[in-house]
Amino acid sequence: WKFNTAEVMGTADTDPAVFDEVVAFAGDIGMVPIPVHKEKSGYVLNSLLVPFLNAGFTLAAGGYAEPKDIDNVWRIGTGAPMGPFQITDIIGLTTPYNILAHGGEKDQALAAWLKSEYIDHGKLGVATGEGFYTYN
Repeated sequence: WKFNTAEVMGTADTDPAVFDEVVAFAGDIGMVPIPVHKEKSGYVLNSLLVPFLNAGFTLAAGGYAEPKDIDNVWRIGTGAPMGPFQITDIIGLTTPYNILAHGGEKDQALAAWLKSEYIDHGKLGVATGEGFYTYN
């Protein structure tokens, strides 16, 4: 498993001993446990990832830059191995589409862009061989 984080989040009613046991178990099975100390919709990763991907979608849908150029500036500027569109291709385009489709007006506009430009053309990401990029 390449991206092996396990965000462990309890509730106010979770016994601290049980929480610690789950964190330890995650480590025992080869995951990297990330304790989340308060309930948070989307946990940590998605709380960071969703706005990041949406910023990329906004730039591309608005005609400011092409997905490959947005990824390129992100990779060069930050040293990160992937940009938002490369990440989206791995996740699959239907996941962000489904999140955006249930959001506010701006999110729904981005969902419509993903659907009309990519999803309706079978471009769902790595799983289908094409998304923002083409895969063999």
